[in-house]
Amino acid sequence: MLPRRQEYGMKRSGGARSGSVINFRSAMKLSSGRRSSAVLPSLLTFLVIVASGGLLLMIEKGMLNGMETPSPRSNGRRLDFHRGQAGGRSPDAADLESQILQEIRNRTIKTMCSHKNMPHSVWSLSPLQRKTLLQHVLVNDEYRFLYCYVPKVACSNWKRVLKVLNGALENVDVNIKMDHRSDLVFLSSLKPEEIRYRLKHYFKFMFVREPMERLLSAYRNKFGEIESYQKKYGVEIIKRYRKGRAKDAAITGDDVTFAEFVRYLLDEDVERMNEHWMPIYNLCQPCAVSYDFIGSYERLESDAEFVLQRVGAPPHVHFPERQTWYKPVTMETTHYYLCSLPQKLLRELLPKYILDFSLFTYPLPNTTTAHCRH
Repeated sequence: MLPRRQEYGMKRSGGARSGSVINFRSAMKLSSGRRSSAVLPSLLTFLVIVASGGLLLMIEKGMLNGMETPSPRSNGRRLDFHRGQAGGRSPDAADLESQILQEIRNRTIKTMCSHKNMPHSVWSLSPLQRKTLLQHVLVNDEYRFLYCYVPKVACSNWKRVLKVLNGALENVDVNIKMDHRSDLVFLSSLKPEEIRYRLKHYFKFMFVREPMERLLSAYRNKFGEIESYQKKYGVEIIKRYRKGRAKDAAITGDDVTFAEFVRYLLDEDVERMNEHWMPIYNLCQPCAVSYDFIGSYERLESDAEFVLQRVGAPPHVHFPERQTWYKPVTMETTHYYLCSLPQKLLRELLPKYILDFSLFTYPLPNTTTAHCRH
């Protein structure tokens, strides 16, 4: 029997045309008495942040262009991007727009995480939430940093960097299959007092990505290329959501449609999802952990360079270049999949990832009829 779908109360605003912008007035009814990592702060706060994001960016640019504002990611100190000869950036190339984005993101997180229903420390999380978080935070004691890895946000390359820093790999370009567990230290393996010390004293960072783009990347990779995922998840999804196939023994799970995948996600509890499509908020708990830096997949090269400089990595350690075989998800690809998706499914899906959109200041996808025509 399928798990009962959560009721989000998503409705179109009165008189709206088919394909019009989604109405979030009654999104996400929360059951009373149940503590959840997905508890939303004031919906009005979120709507103001999303609606005014572009205007706020312009205001910030106008303010910062004429002021010596310290970079929010350097704890009050401006840091240059150059780190020696290879792959470095000169101080003149320090990206003001990146600093502005960090400032907006920091203020947004501070505002939304101050809500009384949000967790304010690792120890205020539920056991399941804390377990998920600690299993996704990697530790480097020599360079004193913690990295919360998010699948489908360049985490394999970051793990390569960590293995080079701890001496397990000669360099990041070694052509080997990535083992995601060996030669890595996870916060979950440490004692509570050791966890507390590192959370307090180490540099903490994570990387985020536009939520729907990340979701689509996971779908195309896991159901289009990975046989184990096709057998474990694909077969079950097809049996559940494709008419007349519930008892079909010949299903291979390699032809799951995106709409079927979304229907599966709607029936899943976000706290028990597979890590490749679990919301970033639930993986890294940015309200419970005060991250010093939140990088973007969209600015991966420069943000990764900043982190390596900040932690004091040797100049010869660089962030790996994208593999030649990798096929990135483009804006056009995301546009195609979201516009091809029944709008009812999209309206029900977005609340699952609403904190990723709001906390990390990503605009909601535009799937209006006019926009989708193009």
